[in-house]
Formats: sequence, structure tokens, C-alpha cells
Amino acid sequence: MKKLALLILSIFTIGFIQAQTKKSKNMKKKILFVVTSHDKKGDTGQETGYYLGEVSHPWEVLHKAGYEIDFVSPKGGTPPVDGFDLKDPVNKEFWENKEYKNKIDHSLQPYQVNPDNYSTIFYAGGHGAMWDFADNTELASIASKIYENGGIVAAVCHGPAGLVNIKLNNGKYLVDGKKINAFTNEEESEVKLTNVVPFLLEDKLKERGAKFEKSGLWQNHVVKDQRVITGQNPQSAKSVGKAILKELKK
Repeated sequence: MKKLALLILSIFTIGFIQAQTKKSKNMKKKILFVVTSHDKKGDTGQETGYYLGEVSHPWEVLHKAGYEIDFVSPKGGTPPVDGFDLKDPVNKEFWENKEYKNKIDHSLQPYQVNPDNYSTIFYAGGHGAMWDFADNTELASIASKIYENGGIVAAVCHGPAGLVNIKLNNGKYLVDGKKINAFTNEEESEVKLTNVVPFLLEDKLKERGAKFEKSGLWQNHVVKDQRVITGQNPQSAKSVGKAILKELKK
């Protein structure tokens, strides 16, 4: 009787382990959105932050596909927001989603992030990113580990400021030799902030060896190269989300 009980227990245990293993293989790894903590455009007195549409539009694509999204910012907590337009139905949907509004209002600090939990890191734009993304070594380390683990690094508009100092294990910059896209010099000039931002994103990416591609002002333009996905401006945000989803499904 005791042997039978042990046999049944053994069969149950093996079945449970197999089920858990299958479940873990089928679980979709989370996606990490990075948003800025910086709220001023240099000395202009103008407010800035993360651009709402550059969070909401990729979020809509990936959330509806069943992916869980976490938020991290350089300082953690509630990040400043720019481009606040609730006439955009996707912005409104995101802003009124209690779960995700709570998540972004309690964004993680970089030290709280375990890169192994994420399949993708996505840097949202907004001019604030130009001041606190590039030199954040903790975020660069997280992105590097996600990429080296076979994950995706993505960014849109000014978000690629977070890519300029990411180095890989081989000592090369992540963007070196890759097709990359971001807010262009012409677009920065158009919004009259060329002499306000700490550096020109297009120029800095080229310095790092990126093969910079671009379209005309405010055109939807997305580039994908070796699991790095970048978009030019707010108009490209949803397309970046779709490109991430397509890459995740491979």
C-alpha cells in the first residue's frame, strides 16, 4: 500500500514538474518601457517629459497582444508627461487604464529591474530623454543584458538617446554598423531646439557608428536591424510597437 502511494505521488510530482516546465516555456516574457524623469527643456523654462503618444501607441499594440509591460525611469516614481492629448483615443485608453496608469505613476528605479525577466526594452521619447537617458549606466547595462540574452532593444523619437552609450560584451557600441533611426536634425531645427538640447541625436548616433536612415519631417519611419528597432518621431510610435510584436513572434 505504501509503495502504491509512493508511486502515485511520484507520478503526480513528475506530471506537475512537466506541466510547470511547459507553462514556463509558454509564458511570454515581459516588456520594459523606459520613460524620462527630466521635466525641463534646458534653460527655456518649458516643461517636458515622456511623450504620452510614444508610450500609449506601442502599449496598445503590445498589451492587446497579451504582453505584460513594466515601466522604469532614471529616478523612479511618477515621471513627467508631455504631449498630453486625451482627444487621441489611444492616449485616453492608456490614461484611463487603472492598472497601467498606476504602473507608470510608480515606475521602477533601474536597480529594481532584473533584465532576465524581459524579452524587450523600449525607450519612449519626449525631449526629457535627451537629458537623462544617454549617461544612465544602469539603464545601458539593463539594455545590454537584454540584448545579449537574445532580446530586443527598441526606441522612438528622442528615445534612441538611451542607445548612444550602450556597449556590448565585444566592446562595440550597440548601434555600431546597424541601421538606426531617430528624431532628425531637421526635426530638431523645426521645433527650434537645436541649441537647447545637450546634443543632436542624429549626429551622436552617427558618431557611434550607426547607419542613420531618415524620411522627411514628421513622416512615419521605422528601421529594424539585428533586433534593434527604432522610429523617427511620434508619428512612428505605433509602427515601432508593431515591429516589436512582429520580431517577438519570430
